[in-house]
Amino acid sequence: MANSNSSPLYERLEHKNTMHKVMEFIILFLLLSLLVYRLLSFSNHGFAWLVAFLCELWFTLYWVITISSKWSFVEYKTYPDRLLQRVAEHELPPVDMFVTTADSELEPPIITLNTVLSLLAVDYPTDKLACYVSDDGCSPLTFYSLVEASKFAELWVPFCKKYNVQVRAPFRYFNNDAIPSSKNSGEFKQEWKTMKDEYMKLNRKIEDAVGKSIPFDLSEDFSLFSNIERNNHPTIIKVVLDKEEGHSNGLPRLVYISREKRPKHPHHSKAGAMNVLTRVSGLMTNAPLMLNVDCDMFANNPSVVLHAMCILLGSNENQNEIAFAQFPQIFYDGLKDDPFGNQMAVIWKYLGHGIQGIQGVFYAGTGCFHRRQVIYGLSPNNGKLGNQELLKTFGNSKELTNSAADALRGETKCPSMLLKSIEAAAYQVASCEYEYGTNWGRKVGWMYGSTTEDILTGLSIHNRGWKSIICTPDQPAFLGCTPTGGPASMTQQKRWATGLLEVLLSKNCPIFGTVFAHLQFRQCLAYLWIFTWGLRSLPETCYAALPAYSIITNTHIFPKGQELAYYIPIALFVTTNIYNISQYIQSGLSIRAWWNNQKMGRITAMSAWLFGVFGIVLKLSGISETVFEVTKKDQSSSTEKGTEEEDTEAGRFTFDKSPMFVPPTTVLLLHLTALASALFGLQPPAHDGLGSGRLEVAGSVCLVLCLWPFLKGLFGSGKYGIPLSTIFKSAGLTLMFCTLCRS
Repeated sequence: MANSNSSPLYERLEHKNTMHKVMEFIILFLLLSLLVYRLLSFSNHGFAWLVAFLCELWFTLYWVITISSKWSFVEYKTYPDRLLQRVAEHELPPVDMFVTTADSELEPPIITLNTVLSLLAVDYPTDKLACYVSDDGCSPLTFYSLVEASKFAELWVPFCKKYNVQVRAPFRYFNNDAIPSSKNSGEFKQEWKTMKDEYMKLNRKIEDAVGKSIPFDLSEDFSLFSNIERNNHPTIIKVVLDKEEGHSNGLPRLVYISREKRPKHPHHSKAGAMNVLTRVSGLMTNAPLMLNVDCDMFANNPSVVLHAMCILLGSNENQNEIAFAQFPQIFYDGLKDDPFGNQMAVIWKYLGHGIQGIQGVFYAGTGCFHRRQVIYGLSPNNGKLGNQELLKTFGNSKELTNSAADALRGETKCPSMLLKSIEAAAYQVASCEYEYGTNWGRKVGWMYGSTTEDILTGLSIHNRGWKSIICTPDQPAFLGCTPTGGPASMTQQKRWATGLLEVLLSKNCPIFGTVFAHLQFRQCLAYLWIFTWGLRSLPETCYAALPAYSIITNTHIFPKGQELAYYIPIALFVTTNIYNISQYIQSGLSIRAWWNNQKMGRITAMSAWLFGVFGIVLKLSGISETVFEVTKKDQSSSTEKGTEEEDTEAGRFTFDKSPMFVPPTTVLLLHLTALASALFGLQPPAHDGLGSGRLEVAGSVCLVLCLWPFLKGLFGSGKYGIPLSTIFKSAGLTLMFCTLCRS
């Protein structure tokens, strides 16, 4: 080592959060009190009381799991400056960086190239970096964009490092016309203007290519893309940038990969693409560490790799225990107050750091540094594989098994191999038939069997006894974009709910990991917290219908005013909301953001998560298979900022004809009907004089407020209005429900 400095590369900080823990137990006490009240009153009530009891029992159990997951709040602070004092640059481990994209229309190439440029420009020795881009859409436009981006990178990377530019995604750096005031030299101003002009030229080239105003030259590299179909094409591997031998101040290697796809061969969506990237990179560079990011998650902190190294190289103990370093998903240009409830800042802060105090944070699928050894199936007890087992595990490529053996032994080969010598092997391991008879997707690599391959892969790693760490530098490491509008948000949530349930109802269930493997019990509970997202839709939807049922039938599901228990649901409502609001405020968010997340939580449970459950039922019954749906990326790569009116317009909830919008619309119409019947005295006589009361009406009003975007949608037009077909279906279901209630 260059320096024997004994200062730690990171600090582990534990937070007690005493007040939050006190409130969590108060909420638990109130939930248990409500359950006891239900049990003691069973004989005097009917079916609705039983449904309320079962729903509240679910909420109580889920709250216990939540308390366990949040209890051990731990934070890690990294010191990359100490790393550079302790380790010489030439001793830093190589890193292979993976970028995945699947559809050039839903994920425009300008997004991908900005992510790639930001990775190529990070503060790390360039001869230690290699960037691999997986294009599952086999788009010539994506390849063309990378080729053009590589030319711009020859200017951009030196510029960033010369002037220590902090934001190294060009579209973010040039987001206005003002030259950074911190650098006033004439030379910098001139270079800044030149660089912006070059980026605008690049941007126009990509826009022209998207508009097909310029043809691709099919006589050269692009000839590989002629006469191919997106899901039926051979492997394409092109080295876009290759560092020159002996020049460490050049650019990192950049490789384009589009794996082979054939109609009758399963391709396993993103997990399959990641495994191809792992195999091809294992042949070309075989770096011991791998970073994977989605195409829209650009490197926002130039020291991101050094921060990860502080965790992964922090001590010998870490190298034997820590499998991956996960950075939180943070979003740029997020709409004010998170109107679609998908920025998840509070979840990352409290649940992410809480789980970190157990066995480690979940793998989130992007912004994560992995050890290649761990992805190759290594356990902390360091079991060895024989030659025959290597072939069975990694396939019949001799070159790959040799590189895998090197990686498992911790041997890092100098990434200076002649690409021609391994080109045939790279095409072999990227073929659609290569994985047959191997352990790829089952014991090594990214795991198959779920549309949420990230969570499943992280679970398989934790099952082996590994731990993980969430790294949160002051300057966010990665920034991405969130889906906007109703349809895009619901599509993403439905995919998550479906994929999580696929894992829960399979042999990969975390309960089995605790019983038969090395998953800690509380870590199992943490996984159950997220795996049951879809199942939460059933009790939440049922409970949402109960106040309307009570008003329509003039019965009660909550304690009456003359009972002492009357104050239990009131205290529970007040305490829970104070608890949640305090977490949002301490996370730097507004009360409006809390309210938006509450609304979207109810809407998501009744729509996307509910249809995620339906999807799993259809899969288990053999009627249909789950499908990986790519989320549309709405990122703007232009340097112009939107007006305040445009931002407000972007925050409005939008609709389409998806059946996912039927359940929330039905619940809304149901509560409007119930409130109207109470207002105009259309309720039947109450039994024993104990009809619906103020709590039922208050619950109904709260649900109408939570469904406010749908209430506006009833009177909206265009994409802001609920389609008439959805309204008619919901009205029919509402009429059916009311008829059954009265009968």
